[in-house]
Amino acid sequence: MTKFRPCIDLHAGHVKQIVGGSLTITATDLQTNFTSEHPASYYASLYQKHDLTGGHVIKLGPGNDEAAREALSTWHDGLQVGGGITDANAKEWVEAGAEKVIITSFLFPDKKFSLPRLESVLEALGGDKGRLVIDLSCREVADGWMVAMDRWQTVTGFGITRDNIRLLEPYCSEFLIHAADVEGKQAGIDEALVSHLAEICSIPVTYAGGGRNLDDLELVKRLSSGKIDLTIGSALDIFGGKGVTFEECCKWNEKQ
Repeated sequence: MTKFRPCIDLHAGHVKQIVGGSLTITATDLQTNFTSEHPASYYASLYQKHDLTGGHVIKLGPGNDEAAREALSTWHDGLQVGGGITDANAKEWVEAGAEKVIITSFLFPDKKFSLPRLESVLEALGGDKGRLVIDLSCREVADGWMVAMDRWQTVTGFGITRDNIRLLEPYCSEFLIHAADVEGKQAGIDEALVSHLAEICSIPVTYAGGGRNLDDLELVKRLSSGKIDLTIGSALDIFGGKGVTFEECCKWNEKQ
């Protein structure tokens, strides 16, 4: 059934909550909802204490490797890591303590999906697809959703379609999907996207973007028949939010 999945978003070495669409090259465009006084390791320890498995550490740009490693070493084999993952460093991040590595941009050279690149990442992981998560974070277009890469600023030509999902599922253990258009805005989830994902995906999916409260957890559960998990970030009290408490999310998971 639908569970709350925690996150640790890193920007410039700090734990932050950011409006996804504002992650451009220039810092002047950045819209930050929250910057934590705590290191990434603090959140890793908190999640471990409450056995919140399946959480993700996302490196949003350069300068985040050290903080990510601190989180992974705090809860070894308990967190996923994404941001700048390639076939050259995937194994290294697993050895650093990641339960799974999350990959996006490397799979889309020149904005086009590369199956050989996906195969090379899986090969680097010893063929263990259980260690691999494919991030299909996306933006809405006229006829659906397209994968967005490079901090969600570059829209590829790869749609979130049944055929594309079927192509990818044999290579990974789950999908992570940020709805970049609503990420960080605390204005509600993309209900149509959640319903669509539940319909076309047969492996675990974590959706992130717009989650505000327990009602949104209940909504994702209903729309997906319990197949999709939800990450709540900016609305969570441990990230300065007022929509839902960390304790409430933990109790939700205990009941599922």
